Parts: sequence; C-alpha cells; structure tokens
Amino acid sequence: MGKRILVVDDASFMRMMIKDILVKNSFEIADEAADGVAAVEKYHSSNPDVVILDITMPNMDGLQTLNEIKKIDPNAKVIMCSAMGQESMVIEAIKSGAADFIVKPFQADRIVKAVNKVLGL
Repeated sequence: MGKRILVVDDASFMRMMIKDILVKNSFEIADEAADGVAAVEKYHSSNPDVVILDITMPNMDGLQTLNEIKKIDPNAKVIMCSAMGQESMVIEAIKSGAADFIVKPFQADRIVKAVNKVLGL
C-alpha cells in the first residue's frame, strides 16, 4: 500500500492536479480538504503519512492549520504550498514545523521529490 497523503487547498482544480500527480506516482490519497478547519478534522479521521497544505485559505490559513495539526501530532509531516512572493510566510511555516515547501506554480516532479524527502524515501 502506498503512503497516504492529505491534500489541502481551497482551489478544487489545485487539489485535483496534486492528487493526479500523487496517484500517478503510487501515492494514496488519504483525503482532501478545502480549508484549514476541515483539514484539521480530516487529519484526525484519515491519519495521513503526509499533508500537502496551501498557505492561503479561508476560515483558517495554512500557518494556523499547521500549528493545529502539530498540536495533534508533533511528528506530523507537512509540506506547505505557497504562491510566489510569500517568502515570509514560508519562513514562518518552516519555523512552525513544516518539513518542506513547494512554490506555485510547481512542476509534478517537485511535488514527488518533496513527498519522498519528508518520508525519507
């Protein structure tokens, strides 16, 4: 069984694109969420190996979501996604415990490399 990934992004096309890349590379989709509140709930229920988490989202942004997930599981492996020009948020995310980050727009191989890196593969 492949490693299970929780995909979190407020844009459904972005979730679909990320899921497609992951499935084509033998990863399993644990679940998906469109905002941070749902992401925290789904982290509890789906118990993923890795979370791919967008920074800019409604209700609870990616940094708040990262902090909530880390409260649940200090060992959670979270990869942050950000658009260009959000360097300060990326630095904040790394300080808060993110394992890696991907800058949008991204290449498929960058997602796969980031997931493999945080899983130690």
